[in-house]
Amino acid sequence: MSTPPAAGPAESPVEPLADRPMSWPVVSSRDLHRDGWVVALREDVITRPGHPEEFSRLSLEHPGAVIVLAVDDEEQVVLLRQYRHTSGHEFVELPAGLKDAGDEPAVETAKRELREEVELEASDWRLLLSTYGSAGISDEVHDIFLARGLSHAPRGDFEMRHEEAEMQRFRAPMADLLEAVLEGRVRQGPLAQAVLAYAVLRQRGALDGG
Repeated sequence: MSTPPAAGPAESPVEPLADRPMSWPVVSSRDLHRDGWVVALREDVITRPGHPEEFSRLSLEHPGAVIVLAVDDEEQVVLLRQYRHTSGHEFVELPAGLKDAGDEPAVETAKRELREEVELEASDWRLLLSTYGSAGISDEVHDIFLARGLSHAPRGDFEMRHEEAEMQRFRAPMADLLEAVLEGRVRQGPLAQAVLAYAVLRQRGALDGG
């Protein structure tokens, strides 16, 4: 009598390829740093579901940020050079800002940041991506928008301070920016994500005029 083949690993039920919300049990929580600014550092002691072992995890509380890939009619991207003390670099970046205005919709925050940082407004807005910047340490979400149909808009009474006061504004061809990302010369995360998403959508013909 032949031996039946050994059973293989059970197959998981078919489900959408997507992240799933989840929360493991929290035993205790304490603030390591919290002040009047929008960012705070917290330590949680947690357990795995159904297991008694306790272990700690640090959580950087962050309201999230918006990033704007503003592309003009000549396929030039609106860019900034900004010093980032923590990383020790002056990065090539996109206009961006914190989602620190309460319940303001993310696209409205993006419009405000584009106006305040580079004195532009756009007639066409589209959400490109929504990503977690570093899910293992922070709950920060980046909402990355594509803005087109650009025109001048005064920043009003907004005052550029600290690092922002030294920012340089300039434009570069999208093709050159894509090469800079692929060659590792431009490494700021949200910018790279925005540029790569834009390139894929154009290749698929999913953008107007693409």
